Amino acid sequence: MDRPWPQDDPAPPAVPHPDETDPAVLGALLARHGWRRRGGTPGRYARWTPPGRAAGATSLLVPESRDFPDSGDLLGEALMALSRSAAPSAREVLTGLAVPSDEIRWRREVPESPGGTSAWTAQERLRAAARDTLLAAALAARGRAGYYGARHRRAAEASLERVLTGPPGAESGGRELTVFVPVEEDGRATAVTLLRALYALRDAADYHRTTGGMEVYDAAVAAGACRELTEAVVALVQGTEGARVALEWSPAAGPPPGFAARPDPVDFSPGDLPGLREAGARYVRDEPSVPVCLTGAVVRLRVLSGADVPQVRITLEEEDYRIAGHAHLVGLPIRVRGRLESRGGFRRLSGATGVTPVQVDEAERDRLVKSLQENLDFFEEACGGGP
Repeated sequence: MDRPWPQDDPAPPAVPHPDETDPAVLGALLARHGWRRRGGTPGRYARWTPPGRAAGATSLLVPESRDFPDSGDLLGEALMALSRSAAPSAREVLTGLAVPSDEIRWRREVPESPGGTSAWTAQERLRAAARDTLLAAALAARGRAGYYGARHRRAAEASLERVLTGPPGAESGGRELTVFVPVEEDGRATAVTLLRALYALRDAADYHRTTGGMEVYDAAVAAGACRELTEAVVALVQGTEGARVALEWSPAAGPPPGFAARPDPVDFSPGDLPGLREAGARYVRDEPSVPVCLTGAVVRLRVLSGADVPQVRITLEEEDYRIAGHAHLVGLPIRVRGRLESRGGFRRLSGATGVTPVQVDEAERDRLVKSLQENLDFFEEACGGGP
């Protein structure tokens, strides 16, 4: 079962220290999240009020630079007022300040049901589609493929643990979700890959609807398109009148080289679904098996190195099976060559040859021996051989 993501109740963001806050970044985030500038002294400070019904409840006085003696005090007061504001956008601004992040916003155009009873269901569908979209981008950031299956999944899922989410967006009826992808480490690579891949899918969908051809979908793999992404976009669009993904770069980090300061959002509609589904099936069918040399423990084969998958199934000849079994009994993994089949999600090794026991460090060998002993106890009890 997939881990829940985004978190149901994300912790409130910490209030940044005024000395660590760039007034220009704060102003850019306020403007991005709908706050209105309503006067102030030009060149010195600006007064900002939140969007919507909260407009009259909060007012922030934000310095435009640190050139004046009271700039630090004004920043401290503005940050404290943000932390106490009931406006959902205030939390998003604080999150953007706390962790320099690229913001990705998903929106699904779903009809509103009487009484709003479907808002929770719509939000859950949106959260699942958003997670799968980001996961597909994290996979593609680690190497291009039309279909990943189990490959790279552990590393991609681990990278999503650093992703932050905005407020649940109850006022939107489950139609909107904002995610903050930290720029540090591989977060920026995931955001860049997602944007390129979505643009490529959009071009491919347009071409398919005009000509019926699939060749642009094939070319889109080089930009990061894959079966996992087409499935995520299908889930995002299905049951809606249309869906949109918009990305805004971190004001602190700025746009990456070669990208517009404000990228155009990407829209998909129900008319795109047949092409997306066909492309996804095509990606699975065309993704080749790959030659690998694996090292792993003989319990289905728990992969230790050689391919970024957790386990594979292998069919061994009698002599190779005997070698593998003996290696398992003495707490050693084996090395084996073969082809990692794309069918079944890269979880099966065909043409296995060259089964050889290999040495591991003491900690890993102790773990393997302990696992063996636990299994032996289980088999003794199952066979009635226990005391």
